[in-house]
Amino acid sequence: MTATDSALTALSQGWCALSLLHGRIEAHIERALQAGHGLSVREYSLLDVLSRQHSGPGGHLRMHQVSDSVVLSQSATTRLVSRLEDRGLLNRYICDTDRRGIYTDVSPAGLALLTEARPTNDTALREALEEAAHRPELAPLVAAVKNTPAAGA
Repeated sequence: MTATDSALTALSQGWCALSLLHGRIEAHIERALQAGHGLSVREYSLLDVLSRQHSGPGGHLRMHQVSDSVVLSQSATTRLVSRLEDRGLLNRYICDTDRRGIYTDVSPAGLALLTEARPTNDTALREALEEAAHRPELAPLVAAVKNTPAAGA
């Protein structure tokens, strides 16, 4: 085995560990959000991203920006937005300055559900990380997550 083979094997193992950690965390949060609030992780993430918008010019995300924020294809994002809109949790409207632009905003009911679900999400995330920290192959990744500076800090 050459040094390159060894580096690629380590890289592959690191990626597998990261993928495993992500899957475990997402599954744990999914179960908690579904049981407590009838929300999927993707639905929660979408409500969370949209709730962080501000009012006024430039304060709303277009659908392609929403897709990028929740890491879904545009078609999957559109279906997700439609489901949440049907539940009264989101509103969609046409941009005043560009009739091709469609904006999405969280409704008051969506904000209330998000506020109710946020502690569940946070607790489930902490639990999943704590559980993963006891696995030797995941512990370094958990430490890296815990030591990552907050975005915008």
